[in-house]
This record gives sequence, C-alpha cells and structure tokens, in this order.
Amino acid sequence: MNSPSISTAVPGTVLPSAPATSVPAPAPVRRAFALWMIAVAAGVFETVLAVGETAADGSGSAGEIGVGLTIRLTVFTSAWWCAVCMRRGHGWARLALALGLGIGGTASMVTEPLRRLADGASVGALLSDIGALDLAFAASRTLHVLAVLTAVILMFLPAANAYFTSACRSCTSAYRSTDR
Repeated sequence: MNSPSISTAVPGTVLPSAPATSVPAPAPVRRAFALWMIAVAAGVFETVLAVGETAADGSGSAGEIGVGLTIRLTVFTSAWWCAVCMRRGHGWARLALALGLGIGGTASMVTEPLRRLADGASVGALLSDIGALDLAFAASRTLHVLAVLTAVILMFLPAANAYFTSACRSCTSAYRSTDR
C-alpha cells in the first residue's frame, strides 16, 4: 500500500506527492518547470550527438560510453524529479535545482569553451572548424544554458518565493497537526 506522501499515476511509477497546499503554482514556477524540461530535452539531444560522434570516430570504448550514459541518465532523471517536486511547491527541490544544476551544471557546460578561449583560441578560430554536428551541439548547448539560467531566475521571483513560503507553511501546519 502506498504511504500518504507518495502517489502513483501508472503502476510502477512513483511520483512525488503534492505539498499540503491548495494554492496552484504561479506563472513563474510553471514557466521555470517548462524551462527545466527544455533543459533536460536539450541535454538528452546533446548526449545523443556526443554518443553518435564517439561511436562514429571510435574515440570511446563501450564501457566509457556506458558509464557516461549512466551518469547522464541519472542527472536527467534527477532533474526531472526535482522539477516536478519544485512545481508542486517543495522548496528543497528549488534549492537542489538552483545549486546543483543552476551553478554546478552550468559550470560543467561552459568550462570547456571558456578554457579554450583562455588558452588563446579566438572565437573566429573556433568557428572556422565547426561542422554541422558541432553547430547542432552548440545551438543545443546554448538553448540548454539559457533555459537553466532563466529557470533559476524565475524560481526566485517574488511570486515564486511567496508560493514556496506558502507551501512550506502548509506542510509545517499539516505536520504539526498529525504530530499530536
């Protein structure tokens, strides 16, 4: 039997429970959720491109590809899970997304291009060797970074802050009433 804090939509699929609040998510939170889904989709697309290129040029072993896919699948699943929880008013999920993916994830996505520029490569030189696959990857990565940064900003707008504060109070009240 399911615990009161877990709901199932499809047998075998566990979704996070909604906090004890009847307040619908405000527009900034709904938009942030949509942007997190865009970021996850862009990450999946980038993974497909990277694995395709690695398989085509033989630069990675099956084990290396498998480990990379496992890590990325874990990150994408966690991002989806946290975004669903964030949309439902869970403040911990908002913080996990902002710190883990907003800061850590963005840093991991921009480190390589910034390192190349710091090593003296010019933007023109980088663009002169770009192929169709590189262009698709760069476009997806740009969309990915912009979606993440915009989602983080939206999650901390006044309407979003009020929503998370309200959800937190509702959860605390519900916890206190069942603790007696």
